[in-house]
Formats: sequence, structure tokens, C-alpha cells
Amino acid sequence: MTRKSTFRSDLILMLAAIIWGFAFVAQRMGMEHIGPFMFNAIRFALGALVMVAVMKGMEAWRRGGVEAGNRRSSESVVLDERPTADRRPPTVYGILLGLILFAGATFQQAGLVYTTAGNAGFITGLYVILVPVFGILSGQKAGVNLWGGAIIATVGLYFLSVTEGLTISKGDLLVLTGAVFWAIHVLYTGWLSPKTSALKLAAVQYAVCGALSLISSLIVENTTLTGIYEAAIPLLYGGLLSVGVAFTLQIVGQKNAPPAHAAIILSLEAVFAIIGGVLILSETMTSRKWLGCSLMLAGMLLAQIGRRSAVNSQQSAVSSQQSTINSNTTL
Repeated sequence: MTRKSTFRSDLILMLAAIIWGFAFVAQRMGMEHIGPFMFNAIRFALGALVMVAVMKGMEAWRRGGVEAGNRRSSESVVLDERPTADRRPPTVYGILLGLILFAGATFQQAGLVYTTAGNAGFITGLYVILVPVFGILSGQKAGVNLWGGAIIATVGLYFLSVTEGLTISKGDLLVLTGAVFWAIHVLYTGWLSPKTSALKLAAVQYAVCGALSLISSLIVENTTLTGIYEAAIPLLYGGLLSVGVAFTLQIVGQKNAPPAHAAIILSLEAVFAIIGGVLILSETMTSRKWLGCSLMLAGMLLAQIGRRSAVNSQQSAVSSQQSTINSNTTL
């Protein structure tokens, strides 16, 4: 890869991190009008539609203007790495990931009712440490950087979320539980995504998560059309940009970005969550919280330095990462 292509990929990943960081602001704003289940139902339904549109666009692009010998271009390889004959239907895999995504997104979104966007961004970011820690259970090796980063990040979490009275807020605890599910989601995504189409897998899991969220909302929430209308902008941001566009930017950006670059840049979504919370929501940051955020960021970055497999730890959509989970989720 050339320096120019690497730089371009880094910029693409930075844009994804910015979108995911500010998505915490959108999610926080959405909670002022509708419940967490309905918010997730609509935004993941929108994300699934974006994935379907991207797949249709890729199919149309392949059918038109591409020379026969060049059909497997670099862009298509990124989105569909293996020949169709070697792939398996994404439905079962997508349902499994959708269940895990539903758990992570639910805890995160519910936590945002009680905590700030900045806190949620940094606590969710702990999944980048939890992934390799959980990977140890499957026989993966962990170096000094990982354990050092985990310790530093844990101390940072203490300063960010635990009060001087040794209590942790309900919102931070819910988001932390969500981060555990984000880590599990990333591990299973890394295992399942090579077996099927990445985009189809994303579309199915988003649809499953959206459907489960809708059912849950109809059971426990009292949603009005007025509430949905008033939450329209956060919903559009969370669904179209955070779940849909940022995921696509991630997998395209990782084509030429070194694993260390990708891991560090995507980890910066937590920083942009703080920036968005302060600028848009007027959230306040005490010196204790700034210290906690600084330590957590340092721990997350230290844990990723020198990890050749870091790119495999960033394969999900929520925020997300998640993540997304990003997500966003944040995948």
C-alpha cells in the first residue's frame, strides 16, 4: 500500500470515528422524546435499509461498465472477500449476531437515559480491551501492553464513573454491561464474517435487532407519533449515518489502513463523544472526569499498540462501534 492510499484510508476511518462519537449525542437527544427500545427499533431498521441499498448499488456497479477481467475490483473485494460458492447463507449467523447486538444496544441505549454522552462513549470504548481479554479464554496470547492498558483503563473508569462515596451511577453500569456484549459481538463477528457476505450479515443482524427492539417497545413502552416526529433528527443520524454510513466507511477504510492505525483511529470515537456532549448538550466535565477519560484513552491505546490482530477486533457495525455497536454500536 502507498503512503497516499494509507493516508486516505486513515481519513475515512477518522470520519467513521467522528460519526460514531457524535452518535452518542444523537442517542442522548433521542431519549428526550421516545424510549430506548423504540429508538433502537427505528435506527437499526434504517441501518438495515442502508445496507440493502449499498448491496444493490454494488450489484448495479458490477453489472455496468466494469470489464469482465476486472470484475473483482479492490472495492468489491473489501465488501465481499470470498467467492460466492464458498460462502454460506447469512441468515443463521445474522440471527445470532442480531441477538447479541440487541443486548448490547439495549443496555447502552437504556444507560444513556441516566448518564452523559461523554461517559457512555468512553465506557463503551472499553470493548477494545475486553475483546482481547475475552480472547484469552479461546487460547489467544496477551502481552504486557494489553494487561498494562487494561489496568490503566480500569483506574480511569474508577475516576470517570465511581463517586467519592464508592458508588457508580445506574447509567454508567448499564453502559458498562453493554460494553461487555459489544466485546462478545466483535468476537463472534470476527469468527462468522469470513464465512459469509459482510454486508448481508450486517443487514440481517440489524433487521433482527430492530425487530426485537420493536417487539420490546410495544410491550413495555408507550410511544407516540409525536415523540417519533420530535426524535426524527437523532433517529436519522443514528440510523443512516451511525449504523449505515459509518459501517461502510469502516470496511472501506480498513482496506489500506495498517491495523494499528485502524485500532487507534476508531478508538477516538470516545473523544468525539466528549466533544459532542460538551458542545451540543452542554455537558460538564469535572477535573476528576477529565482524569478518568485521559487514563481510559491511554489504556485503550496502549492495549492496541503492537497488536497485529487489532483490525480483527474492529469488524462490527455500534458502536459500534459499535458501535458500534457501535457502533455504535456505536459497530
